[in-house]
Amino acid sequence: MLNVQGKWALITGASRGVGRETALFMAKQGCNLILHSRDLKHTAALEEEIRSMGVETYSISADLGSHEEVVSMLDAIEAKGTPVDIVFNNAAVQIAYRTDYWNTPVQDFEASFRINFNSVAAICFRLIPKMIERGFGRVINTTSGIMNEPEQSAYAASKAALDKFTKDLASRLEGSNVILSLTDPGWCRTDLGGPQAPNPVESVIPGIAVGAFVNDGKSGRFFHAQNFTGLSLEEAAAKAEAQEAQRYLI
Repeated sequence: MLNVQGKWALITGASRGVGRETALFMAKQGCNLILHSRDLKHTAALEEEIRSMGVETYSISADLGSHEEVVSMLDAIEAKGTPVDIVFNNAAVQIAYRTDYWNTPVQDFEASFRINFNSVAAICFRLIPKMIERGFGRVINTTSGIMNEPEQSAYAASKAALDKFTKDLASRLEGSNVILSLTDPGWCRTDLGGPQAPNPVESVIPGIAVGAFVNDGKSGRFFHAQNFTGLSLEEAAAKAEAQEAQRYLI
């Protein structure tokens, strides 16, 4: 199992929900954190809480729906000289629930793809080559198990695109010590998941982060966070490393 103490992780959507749980968990493991949100004030309290744990942290803002702001965010991280070792591409948006799904507006797809896919691709394309150069990296892209819900087709399609992108990119990382994984938190009671969701947000730990701790060089695996609930980190990492990557089927 990988020791992440002293490494730097970027967490998008860190201010609440699954992103916040991930940030607190990683800080407890001694990992330094870059906390992303749309507004710096959203992560101010979390930043102080994490700093009290004895790790380094700072916040950065960007509207992930704007490619220009994503690029500016990455430029700012680079200007600080922070070597990003781990990335949790957690942030996502569900635009609307369209009961009349036959009339889903194209804008739903445009917004969903900008935030849920385009921004992730931009982050991967910018940071993974630097990880390869340094000989280390872990990237965990957050997907969704949503299916058979045309009412949320824009969200589902953006996540399906992310799955295919991740699997294809993972095929080029063998021998690099950069591991690219997918994770699904499951349906949790968050602002995105809503109050009717069956799982408390705390249930994502440690599974949501296990892709950062695998240390066997294998990319392209899918880790469902709910399959690791109740395990210690050591147990979760061992279970994750026992999984084989499955070819993406279309």
